[in-house]
Amino acid sequence: MLDFAINLAYRAGAMLRAATEHERRVDSKQHHDIVTDADKASEALILEAIRTRYPDHAILAEESGAQMGQSGYTWIVDPLDGTLNYFHGFPFFSVSIGLRHNGAGVLGVVYDPLRNELFYAERERGAFVNGRRIRVSATATLDQALLTTGFPYRRFSHPDNNLREFSHLALRAREIRRAGSAALDICYAAAGRSDGHWEVALSPWDTAAATLILQEAGGAITDYNGAAWTPESDRIVATNGIVHAELLRELAAAL
Repeated sequence: MLDFAINLAYRAGAMLRAATEHERRVDSKQHHDIVTDADKASEALILEAIRTRYPDHAILAEESGAQMGQSGYTWIVDPLDGTLNYFHGFPFFSVSIGLRHNGAGVLGVVYDPLRNELFYAERERGAFVNGRRIRVSATATLDQALLTTGFPYRRFSHPDNNLREFSHLALRAREIRRAGSAALDICYAAAGRSDGHWEVALSPWDTAAATLILQEAGGAITDYNGAAWTPESDRIVATNGIVHAELLRELAAAL
C-alpha cells in the first residue's frame, strides 16, 4: 500500500506541476478559501485509483468529503495542500495521502512536486525523504527554535484566529515562518528543517499523512493542552519533542 500511495502522489504531483504552465481556473468558497480546477483533477485521479484498487476502503477527501467502506481502512487525501499558493504561483504546495486502520495511522506520503521531494513513512518503520532517513532536530530551547504556523480561514470572523499566539511567540522564538502548506510544514519539522509547528482549525486531510511522518522521525504531537492528538483535533502542536513543553507553556500564556 505504501508503494501504491507513493505512485499516486507522484502521478498527482506531475499533474499539478504540468498545470502550473497554464492559467488556473478557480471557484471561490469564500474570498480567502478557494478551489482550483487542479484541486479537482488531482483528487479525481487519486480517488479513482483508490476505488479501483481498494473498493472496500473508506475515503475522506477535501473536496469530495467522506465515502464509507467496510475494511477498517480509511484513506485521507488532500489533493493540493496550499491551494492559494498554487493559484498565485507561490512555490510551496503538496499532495498529501494518509492511510489509517481502525483509527491508527498506517502510512503517510507528502509530495512536493516542484522540489521533487517525497516525504513518507510507515508505522514503526521510520520516516524518509527521497529514500533518505530523516530525524527531527536537536534544538533545545524555544529561543533557538525556528517555528512554522498558519492562520485559519475563519480568522476574518472568529476570534480564535492564532494572531495572539503568533504575536506572543514572535518575541520568544528565534524566528517564525508562515509558508502556507501545513502538510509540508510538519514534514519540514520531521526533517529537522524547522523545530516545530502549531496551528488551529486544520482538517484531517491537512495532517493525517504528515503527522505520522513526524512521529516516525522522532517528533511529538499533541493538542494545545498536551493531550493526545487525533486528525479530528482542532489544535495541533508538532515539534522535535525537546521544545514541546516550552512551546505548550508559551501558547497557554498567549491565550
